[in-house]
Amino acid sequence: MSGVSARLRALVDGFASKTVVVIGDVITDEYLYGKPARISREAPVLILRFTEREVSLGGAANAAHNVHALGARPLPIGVIGRDGAGDELLTLFRSSGIPTDGLVTETGRVTPIKTRIMAGGYQATRQQVVRLDREPPHEPQPITEDALLARLTSLGARADAVILSDYGYGTVTPRVFDRIRAIARRTGAVVTVDSRYGLLRFTGVTAATPNEAELEHLAGGAADDERDVEKAGRQLLERLDARFLLVTRGSRGMALLERDGATTFIPVHGTDEIADVTGAGDTVISVFTLALACGAPALDAATLANVAGGIVVMKRGTATLAPSELRQALGGATAGAGGSAS
Repeated sequence: MSGVSARLRALVDGFASKTVVVIGDVITDEYLYGKPARISREAPVLILRFTEREVSLGGAANAAHNVHALGARPLPIGVIGRDGAGDELLTLFRSSGIPTDGLVTETGRVTPIKTRIMAGGYQATRQQVVRLDREPPHEPQPITEDALLARLTSLGARADAVILSDYGYGTVTPRVFDRIRAIARRTGAVVTVDSRYGLLRFTGVTAATPNEAELEHLAGGAADDERDVEKAGRQLLERLDARFLLVTRGSRGMALLERDGATTFIPVHGTDEIADVTGAGDTVISVFTLALACGAPALDAATLANVAGGIVVMKRGTATLAPSELRQALGGATAGAGGSAS
């Protein structure tokens, strides 16, 4: 075993001692499967014969599930409605052994649901044909925000790290984020953020993990090659006042930008033939955060996250991975493979 692999394996072993608050928009991921039957006479569309339904933890709930699967202790904080989707989330958390005392129930609020319609025969790969999102129409009520702050204050005091998982449904309000920063200053906790639409709100964090498309949107231009990625990433690092930026680039791997260090491009782990990217960002931020909380150098943390991402995109649906899978994959992993731009 190489020195790099041994070092990364030691990080994985250290996950079990860490506690992570995962705060943000908890989502129910629903999968409806159907077997193609015929073309409708009402419209030129495919009719699927329903075969099964699956539900899984999505959004911030999936990030918490990933932390749990990796052997650490997650403390999820979020908002659910008094509805069937909220009940299913609670059931999924409890059946996985994840605590639910950080979840706030708001009367009249819709628990976010992402419904994916999957089509395919028994002998064929099932493909997503459409997704239907049911979303809360407004941010949580002030009384809900107060309850979130109370849970954050209580649970955050014992956390080694905080993951912010923002899908645009308003759970991480300015007051909530201010409380996160105050707790981190007091405890020294690592704070990482994955935000679809409002990343620039979260300044002063330890690290952010945008994908390449999100980086391009924030930069206002293309980030097609390494030079563009570094330029846009450096600008974003400055605006965020963050220590690290880990940009996920799909089949091109990742780019790690360190505020006081280099930019390193890490090739994709494994094959670039991806099965499903659903929830892969939750895996990446979970592994990256846990490694940083274990005291790992940023490049080791990014390398480990890259390996984890390469494993989970080969699984279908909203997936997690176990420490044993990471350890097995580390035989061929090397830190810092790829070019350093500065």
